[in-house]
This record gives sequence, structure tokens and C-alpha cells, in this order.
Amino acid sequence: MEAIGRPRGGTRAVLAVLFVGAFAMGSAELLVMGMLDLISADLAVSIPAAGVLVTAFALGMAFGGPLLALVTAHLDRRAVLVGAVAAFALLNLMPVLVADYTLFLVARAGVGATEGLFVAAALTALEGVVPRDRAGRAMGVVITGFAAASALGLPLSSLLGREFGWRASFVGLAVIGVGVMLAAMLVLPPVPASSASRTARAQLRHAFAPRVLAVLALCCLVFAGVQSALTYLVPYLGDVTGVTGPLVVGVLFAFGVATTVGSAAGSRFADTHAARALQWGTIGLTVSLLAMFLFGGQVVITVLAIVGVGLFAMGMAPAMQSRVMNLAGPGAALAASLPASASNAGDAVGALLGGSAIGHAGLAAAVFAGAVVAATAVVAAIATGRLRPEAPATEAARRTAEPLAARS
Repeated sequence: MEAIGRPRGGTRAVLAVLFVGAFAMGSAELLVMGMLDLISADLAVSIPAAGVLVTAFALGMAFGGPLLALVTAHLDRRAVLVGAVAAFALLNLMPVLVADYTLFLVARAGVGATEGLFVAAALTALEGVVPRDRAGRAMGVVITGFAAASALGLPLSSLLGREFGWRASFVGLAVIGVGVMLAAMLVLPPVPASSASRTARAQLRHAFAPRVLAVLALCCLVFAGVQSALTYLVPYLGDVTGVTGPLVVGVLFAFGVATTVGSAAGSRFADTHAARALQWGTIGLTVSLLAMFLFGGQVVITVLAIVGVGLFAMGMAPAMQSRVMNLAGPGAALAASLPASASNAGDAVGALLGGSAIGHAGLAAAVFAGAVVAATAVVAAIATGRLRPEAPATEAARRTAEPLAARS
């Protein structure tokens, strides 16, 4: 990054603004899930059709986020971030102002894409605001905002929607978005893109280098293992563990808190021990899923195992983000959006894998399948542990060779 001004209010003010922004974005991601019945009834569409709104968001984030990150890589990070939050607020108001299912689908895809762009802009902006040796911990603060949304954002927004109508939750998100936009304009200084990241070709080459793709594959494996089990957690708790009714809500809340704590704790290792954190994290995740499978009939052990899944899965998220951006080097502006895409891909694969396992051998098989995938992730974490960024001298030689090759 080029030289920038000091953040108004200090680094903590910047982190607070980005945390709240991440919390709003994470809440928007989960919001529709908590109000599918209300949206379905109001728009006169089926529950499966309302569920496509969730798919639209995931596709927007997985593909639209990286695309927007690529085309804005050459722009000032502050301007991109402010623009992303402004678009987020506007897109959340669209289904409030116009009761049209098709427009709602477009808006949800747009919200997903702006979340991906927000992640990329926020995390690359932090590299210009905080000292390099603390960038990973700062990224962890932002990622914890997303984790906190699963613990608090979903139940609060769902409660608001059921009390005042589902549109009220979207209005609330838009209001928070405007507040985050204004606060970002106030506290975040201009953060120019680095000169090495100002061409799409350079972004693509560095962000999709084999070493980066290897860690993204690890990310996909981790979340495939998690979602294979957790997509079917509620029926598993009811049929295998015997936990039903309000107790299920308590277990889900405990899981949400565990993801928040895990993300916050994991950020402490993102700067200096990211590769090792991924190795231990995948081991912990595998053990947790195996315990959930082997002792599914025992309530206390099962709940502890579910908490362990949340702690280890989200505890790895800051290290994954730091690892990908570090390995991408000059391609960090685009690469910052890719772990979210990889995790969404893992979620989709995991849900399909778990469903297939259930079809063949029952609910417990989904958890076992998740444990097998997590064990594979252990191997991948060890294999990728020695990967290092491209040496500056190698990159300089490549840039020199390219124009010579073009002339010949």
C-alpha cells in the first residue's frame, strides 16, 4: 500500500466501524432463513421458492464478490468500501419498496455481491491502516463481526421481523448500513491501492496462483465438513440426541457464541502462526465431529462437540484469510474475497454430501461424512503448511521478462 493518512479516532475506531459493518452484512446473509415463512406468505410464493432467495445470495457472494473486487482493485480502498456499504443499504431497501419476487431475487444476489466486495475492501484497507505484524489480528476483528451475526444478528432480526413485519428487518439493516457508510467516511483515511495491484492481469495471476488455490481448497474442505453435519443439525438433535423444543434454540445459540469466541481467539494466531493454526484447527474440528458421531446419544457430549465445531471452524477463519492474502501478495485485493467464495462452495458441497449420506444410512451418517472430510482437511493443512509467498526477486524478474517477451 502507498502512504496514507492517519485514521481519525485511531485504529480502534476503524476496527469498530468495520466490525459493525461485518455484523450487518452477516445478519443480512442469514436474515431470510429466519423469516422464510413470512416472506413466502406475503409474496404468495412457495417455501422452496422463498428458499431460492438464500441461493441467490450465496451465488452473488461466490461469483459477484470476486468480480466486483477485480474491477475495483485499482481504486482507493476507502472509496470502494463506502460504495459497497451504500449499495448494501440501497439493495436491502428494494424489497421493502417494491413487492416483487423477481426483483427480490436480484436484490439478494446484489447484497451477496456487495458483501463479498465489502470483505475484500475492508481487509485490504486494514493492511494500510494497521501495522503489518498485526494485520491478521485486525482481520480477525472484522471476521468476528460475521461470526457475531450468527449468534445475535439472526435471532434479533428474526424477532424484529416477526414483531413488526419482515420488511422492518430489511429497513433496520439499511439504516445500519447508512450509519456504517457515514462512519467509514469519517474515520477511515484514503487508502490508495498498491501500484502492483492496479492491473486486472496482475490480480488474476497472483490471486489464482497454485499456492493460493491450495489454501482455498483447504478452506472448501473445512466448511464442507462442517456443513455436512450442521445442515441437518436440528433433525439430528431430535432423532439421535433427543433434544427438541426450546432446548434446540439453546444449542444453536451456544454454537453461535462458540463461533464468535473462536473467531476472536483465532485472530491471535493469524499473524505469526497461521499455517500451524490451520493444522491444529482441522485436527480439533475432526475430533469434535467424531465425538458428535460416536456419542450422539449423550446430550452433554454432543453439545460440547457442537460447541467444539463452532470454536475450531471459525477459529481457523482469520488464519485462512491471512494465509490467502499473504500468499497472493500483490493480488490481495482480489484474493481477499476468495475465502468467502470457497467457504460458500464448501457449504454447498457439504449440504449435498450430508443429504446423500442420510439417504444411504440415516442422520448419523451425515456427521460421519463431515468427520471424514475434516480428516482430509487435516492432510491438506499439513501439505499446505510450507507454502510461502512468491519471492520479491522472482516477481521483479517476471515483470521484467514480460515486456521483453512481448517485443520478441
